[in-house]
Amino acid sequence: MKKIILLAVMVLTLLSCGTPKTVIQSKKVIKGYWSLNAISYSETGKFDVSLLNDASSTCFEGSTWRFIPNNNTGLYTINSESCLVGERNFVFTIQEIDPTSGLYDFLLKPTDSKNKSADNKGFRLNLTQLSEETMQWEQTIMLEGKPFVIYMNFNKINE
Repeated sequence: MKKIILLAVMVLTLLSCGTPKTVIQSKKVIKGYWSLNAISYSETGKFDVSLLNDASSTCFEGSTWRFIPNNNTGLYTINSESCLVGERNFVFTIQEIDPTSGLYDFLLKPTDSKNKSADNKGFRLNLTQLSEETMQWEQTIMLEGKPFVIYMNFNKINE
């Protein structure tokens, strides 16, 4: 009897430490192809912002993204002809911050085609909105000693 109770406690402990249900649901929604349609900022003005240590924000507008949640990988394609066009690979993780508010952290790390990172550096973004059709990321950086927020708005293309 003691073994059965101990086994039941162990199973419940393992299940309670698993991935939160909201994160599992988010991975189902994020699966597929997205277009990064618009990038805006918390401040007005003209800014030269480089995203993901890759290219300027103007190069990212119109880029297409694919998320493959079963292995937490994906790729994005820069399409703007005035930029270095082509596919870039990444790995990602969705981490729940607060289940009551529904806020998430989205961790994205650029990689090569074999999912290996050259410098093991990644980017923490806030996944502030996710639905079947739209998604928004926010990244806060410091500009002249003050928080500066970059808003990235996506529309789903297809699954």
